Amino acid sequence: MALLFFALGFLLTRLLLPGVLQVITAAGFLRPNYRQENIPLGAGIVFLLNILLATPLLLLWFALARSGPWPGLSAADQKTWLLFLFGATVFTALGLLDDVWGNRETTGLKGHLRQLLAGRLTTGGIKFVFGGSAALIAALLLGGTWWEVVVNTLTIALSVNLINLLDLRPGRAGKGYLLVTALLLPQTWPGLPAQMLLLLTGSLLAYLPADLKARAMLGDTGANLLGSFLGLAAATLPVGAFKYTYLAVLLLLHLIAEKYSFSKIIARSRILSFLDQLGRG
Repeated sequence: MALLFFALGFLLTRLLLPGVLQVITAAGFLRPNYRQENIPLGAGIVFLLNILLATPLLLLWFALARSGPWPGLSAADQKTWLLFLFGATVFTALGLLDDVWGNRETTGLKGHLRQLLAGRLTTGGIKFVFGGSAALIAALLLGGTWWEVVVNTLTIALSVNLINLLDLRPGRAGKGYLLVTALLLPQTWPGLPAQMLLLLTGSLLAYLPADLKARAMLGDTGANLLGSFLGLAAATLPVGAFKYTYLAVLLLLHLIAEKYSFSKIIARSRILSFLDQLGRG
């Protein structure tokens, strides 16, 4: 089952990516990367397209492979699947909005919050408000006590923003996703959240060479979706030591990011720098 999700994510993205990059290039949606080379931005839209195409194929497989009422999934799994589709769609849309209309004059959570309090709405502010609202909706749908809703809202929202913070160099956001996924898979296995992480992991690994070779940029479009799957998978876990530790690390990393540059921190560490450079052209 795990292999099916992973393989489908990988194969569909291999098929979709050339066409997606062609469409972006033809539209002239090119932006300078950190080396000032104009390359397609928002290529992470391929993840959402992958998920939308893979979902009916997987549901059909479940229906044919399992006896019982359509679509061969429990009510809990149906709810979880819809939750991941909701997160993928909403957070991709918010990321695409920032890629298309955003600027980089205001950065960081503190900066966007300051602009909001001053009555100026930025695309980062839109992501802050409506991304937070989407995280709250997901947490409410997951249910639980008011405290669990708070924990889950923060877990989802901060996971999304963490991958955005990493998306400053080729492949860095993808590597961050893979690292966190490696931590979450043992906790969520063998449930549907683990399978959804593997679906996206397969898609990411098919896309990653283009990102590492600086032929395409994820943009917030892709980074948001990567982060949303991590946050949703973590949010489905029961409140306990792992979940509190995960949230504490997220909060710590965001506090660090408000004062220091992740790029500078990585550059000063031999191990982190090696991992950051791994696979780049």
